[in-house]
Amino acid sequence: MANVEVVNMGGQKVGTIELADSVFAAEVKQHLVHRAVVQHLAALRRGTQKAKTRGEVSGGGRKPWRQKGTGHARQGSTRAPQWRHGGVVFAPTPRCYKIKMNPKEKKAALKSVFTEKLQNGNLIVLDELTFGEIKTKNMVSVLKNIKADKAYVVIVGNDKNVVLSCRNLPEMKLSSTGTLSIYDMMKYNKLVLTKDAVKAIEEVYA
Repeated sequence: MANVEVVNMGGQKVGTIELADSVFAAEVKQHLVHRAVVQHLAALRRGTQKAKTRGEVSGGGRKPWRQKGTGHARQGSTRAPQWRHGGVVFAPTPRCYKIKMNPKEKKAALKSVFTEKLQNGNLIVLDELTFGEIKTKNMVSVLKNIKADKAYVVIVGNDKNVVLSCRNLPEMKLSSTGTLSIYDMMKYNKLVLTKDAVKAIEEVYA
């Protein structure tokens, strides 16, 4: 098991914690991490685009002129794609872009990210994260003390003071252990976990 320093909100070392090898020293599977990121980005696509084909545009029920003898090319409808107000060729239609991912694959991808963050020295463990009041500058101070300029912070539960103190900071994102995002973990440089979050994660993913 790897021993990692535990720091307080002031940035001082207050102890160490042992991390489970099954979660924080797992085999790094980059292809699963990539797939999880692609799945996340695909789920963000709304898929509501729509254009009308020649069969859906109103009008154009009769031929604009007879088939032969006019000197013009034959035309069957004024709603063909080459006409103004005509339909669109291969028009986009509403669709779902979601990609399915096996729960075991997602679990392995999460373990891969945890392991990679630890190996690269980008994992920080806090003894606790609590505020007596809602103040954005309190969270800014904590991030400065622990030297996490761009961080993904994971806590247990939804502490109102912590949640509201973090919501206006563009360089960080707060999450609970039940809503972990592989995309966001990869997006932010530092992964900050509270001691309680580490225990909760190990219980679920060990």
